[in-house]
Amino acid sequence: MGSVGEHGLGTGVRAYARLLGHGPAAKPFFAALVARLPIAMAPLGMLLLIERERGAYSLAGFVTGAFALGSAVGMPLWGRLMDRLGQPRVLAPTAVVSALTMVALGVATVGGAPSSVLLALALVAGLSFPPMSPAIRSAWRVIFPDRASRRVAFALDGTSVELIFVGGPLLLSLLLVLTPSGVPLYITAALLAGGALAYCRTDAARHSGGTRDEPEAPSRGYDEHGQQELLAPRRRVPVVLIGGVSSVLAVMLMLSIGFGQLDTSMAATAGLLLGSTDQVGIFFAAIAGGSTIGGLAYGARTWRFQERHAVLVLLAAFSALLACMALLMRWPDAGLAAVLPLLFVTGITIAPTLIMQQHLVDELAPVDRLNEAQSFLSAANTTGAAAGTALAGVLIDYHGVDWSYAGASAALALAAVVALASQRRWKAVAHQVQPVPLAEPDPAGAERR
Repeated sequence: MGSVGEHGLGTGVRAYARLLGHGPAAKPFFAALVARLPIAMAPLGMLLLIERERGAYSLAGFVTGAFALGSAVGMPLWGRLMDRLGQPRVLAPTAVVSALTMVALGVATVGGAPSSVLLALALVAGLSFPPMSPAIRSAWRVIFPDRASRRVAFALDGTSVELIFVGGPLLLSLLLVLTPSGVPLYITAALLAGGALAYCRTDAARHSGGTRDEPEAPSRGYDEHGQQELLAPRRRVPVVLIGGVSSVLAVMLMLSIGFGQLDTSMAATAGLLLGSTDQVGIFFAAIAGGSTIGGLAYGARTWRFQERHAVLVLLAAFSALLACMALLMRWPDAGLAAVLPLLFVTGITIAPTLIMQQHLVDELAPVDRLNEAQSFLSAANTTGAAAGTALAGVLIDYHGVDWSYAGASAALALAAVVALASQRRWKAVAHQVQPVPLAEPDPAGAERR
């Protein structure tokens, strides 16, 4: 796959430059970046198109909800298939089907098709949406065998996702101004298909997954006296039942419920402080700016702490900062001068927390189950965010925006409790030796890989 030097990517800002200058890493990274822009653009594009053409936010909400539901259901399925068949055999057809279905949804909306047709098309588009984020996260292990370089890659990748949720809506907004109603969704579909197909042509995609139904290899472990011994192959169990992975998924679910409430709360805050939700981007820019800086700073150096401990601390800090937002919303004179800095500081905790959870899954999941495990992590994120959005709407309508921030804080506190209870399990699983072949590997074959 190429080399970036004897010591890997190194540390500091130059580590990111080395990654982006390393062809085997840069090509899949940028292709996946393009293919993932629709993660932020597709739901918003559907929402705005349907509201503009049909004048009904309720129908638009149901359609985007159907898309999110389909994506949450399909993601783990495609991840499991990527582990068996390889990434290109799954990503290419799903991307094409999802893109074509988005185009059909745009045409049907403009053409006046019944609501049931729009719901069905959105569901299919979500169900067939390719798992690009799980794919690139799994591919980092192929591109960078050393753990330190993978940490840099996860940091840059996690930060790029934050930028996607800023840049994607901005691009969509520009297209809405310059083009007819359906065009933004058509361009979203083109980005999805084009980026995914370009990613499938990279060596990283071709070498990730594809274990089919091969029996699990024996592993090397250690007996009670510290002597190495061969362990019998373990029975293949669903990846969500693997102790260390399941607890990370539970943390992500609780964290994402908080995210969903936070996003809706910021929209309500815009309406409260600015009189309209049209300028909600100011609040998203503040929190995304903090998250970007936090993610890049985390990946730029080697830290002494263990990630399982840091996740717990950051979750607790995130919860406390959201509690401060809830209190601030109860202050009659709260203004942008107080809200924006607090959101920025809150954002600093976000990207590192997500990056560490992705890295924990990378460490805890069996090597031949990485695509599936990362897909479940994305599904937990999507499902939790949808639930949090619905919960925030109820809290804001009946109790006010301060209760919504408080609800987000409570979800983060629960995530911290789960992380605390999982510390011993994460430590035990992380110290297990990954399965290795009994025979020595073929050096020539390893070099070709």
